[in-house]
Amino acid sequence: MAIDLMWAFENEPPPLDFIWSGFLSGTVGALVAPGATGKSFWALEASMCIACSVAGGDILKLNPLKTGRVIYLAGEDPDAALLLRVHAIGKHLNQAARTSIAENLVLESIMGKGLNIMDECHMQRVLEFCRGARLVIIDTLSRVHNLDENSNGDMAQLVSRLEQVAYISGASVLYLHHVNKGSTRDGQVGQQHAARGASALIDNARWCGFVERMTEEKAKHLSDRYFDRRPIDEGRRKHFLRFGNSKLNYGEEQNDRWYERQAGGVLIPVELTAAKQENAKKERAANVYTG
Repeated sequence: MAIDLMWAFENEPPPLDFIWSGFLSGTVGALVAPGATGKSFWALEASMCIACSVAGGDILKLNPLKTGRVIYLAGEDPDAALLLRVHAIGKHLNQAARTSIAENLVLESIMGKGLNIMDECHMQRVLEFCRGARLVIIDTLSRVHNLDENSNGDMAQLVSRLEQVAYISGASVLYLHHVNKGSTRDGQVGQQHAARGASALIDNARWCGFVERMTEEKAKHLSDRYFDRRPIDEGRRKHFLRFGNSKLNYGEEQNDRWYERQAGGVLIPVELTAAKQENAKKERAANVYTG
């Protein structure tokens, strides 16, 4: 149906409906990260946040305005691994949140099932399964197609197919994807071009978030200790992850967030402050003395 331009000229439009800040309802988004970083844990906790209609389910502090049914298709992990993750996350949830999430989140391993979203029969089954959901998460994208990941034409078709899932089912679609090795090596995971494969994968998505481990340089300048503000040491650096946006078509830019990996891999928000730079102070003092 065409947009009624006169109505739009003369009436205040309804506010945009976001899954979480910047990720517009009914669109396709991406979450990218190097392998074994924590993106699946982030996505699973996010799925629980959207599925939970009571207080206590928003571990990541995404602050969604609406909740609803969520479908999580896990293509890389078997049931046993998923059960471990759910159990670990459950330790951070109250009973009411657990009950609500269990009612509204469908978590299924599709590992080894040969799902191909480009196949019409498979597409119809996905649509039936996802109809009426608020969010569909595909972890990871490479597990649901057999197209050429480095072809812009193929990847444009793939994102278009995900847009069809969103349009027909009424759900937003978030796919997880890996970054290329060069971006990981050069510390550019947070850049839009970091995603592995053809640029159309991110160009055609409407939102792109990233998760990356804390770098050595960041650790030197950040602290989670409020008393002495000591920099994060190398032994603890691996437990901290940064989440941010590398592409945002709707909404306002958000500050990056830090999470600390807890027992079982669960990600918990953490407030980091500027580390106390003892060396810098000593250098300034020496300059004053010698001057």
